[in-house]
Amino acid sequence: MTGPERARALLQRVPLVDGHNDLPWALREFGEGTGEDVYTTAAKIDLTERHPRLHTDIVKMREGGLGMQFWSVWIPCRLAGDGAVTAVLEQVELVYELAERYSDHLGVATTAAEAEKVFASGRVASLLGAEGGHSINSSLGVLRALRRLGVRYMTLTHNDNTPWADSATDQPQHGGLTEFGREVVREMNRIGMLVDLSHVAPSTMHAALETSVKPVIFSHSSCRHVADHPRNIPDDVLVKLKDNGGVAMITFVPSFVAPRFAEWDAALRDAMTAAGENHADLGARKVFGEKWIVDHPAPTATLDDVVAHVEHAREVVGIDHIGLGGDYDGVGELPQGLEDVSTYPNLIGALLDKGWSEDDCTKLAGANVLRVLREADQS
Repeated sequence: MTGPERARALLQRVPLVDGHNDLPWALREFGEGTGEDVYTTAAKIDLTERHPRLHTDIVKMREGGLGMQFWSVWIPCRLAGDGAVTAVLEQVELVYELAERYSDHLGVATTAAEAEKVFASGRVASLLGAEGGHSINSSLGVLRALRRLGVRYMTLTHNDNTPWADSATDQPQHGGLTEFGREVVREMNRIGMLVDLSHVAPSTMHAALETSVKPVIFSHSSCRHVADHPRNIPDDVLVKLKDNGGVAMITFVPSFVAPRFAEWDAALRDAMTAAGENHADLGARKVFGEKWIVDHPAPTATLDDVVAHVEHAREVVGIDHIGLGGDYDGVGELPQGLEDVSTYPNLIGALLDKGWSEDDCTKLAGANVLRVLREADQS
């Protein structure tokens, strides 16, 4: 059997848990400018058929052996205050509606035990992760409400700082976390919500690791040592993550995984800054980038680039502290060989071919993050 064939057989037996997928917002974008609400728009798209504009549909999920998915209930940083709270609640509701509409294929899970039960039934367990602490509008009450709705992690920031935490892609304001930010981390520990440190500044990573008494996660980040991008995890943080018991879920975003792509993205950031534009603003980056790329073509990223991050993380933090978070439907481009969610067996297969054991691949695929979730369930 080839590596991918062995991987497919393995993923029939053990769950592949992906830490981050932006399908809910991608579905929302189909309705932009139409005046339709997100639920009407999503209802028009049949996810049981292969969809060329999406990285994720049920056909591709089945082909890729996806067993459990943390769906990102992301909202852009331009939404703030009460509007941010409204939008994140809409995203949560959308995930529940998708699970109800495709109940033969998806099942909502709010605990590790529920996720394993859904996986055993032959469906994809659907978990929720809130991306961006701005979604709680600096309210611990909203944080608790999201947890009651089944949201299992919150990313402390997105691309911009919150009033209480510094982002990796904004100018530092708080030295990591304010005292309220530390209170958010402590409250997340108390209510069993995983602290997600993707998107945050290294100072925030260190402050959160100093504060948290529970294992944390990085839902979709790669290694700063391999590709020097501000969204990646420095080695000194990976070392602390081992002591914390957490999991770094390696992502597939080209500018995070390929050093040449990270350099290209840094040049784009410099060009935008010189032009008075904000690289962290996804809308502005898209508009500016479409013109800039004509004279500055983007390099390619490959599956081998992702393998390099997985192997580096394993070397630094150990096999018990790594996972996968593809960021499918959250980016425009993906590495060659990892173009959509059907391609997970390519990655697991490549690792098996490199001598990884099935036990090690099982831990990477999902056992590690299920351990962390199970520990949070005991809060």
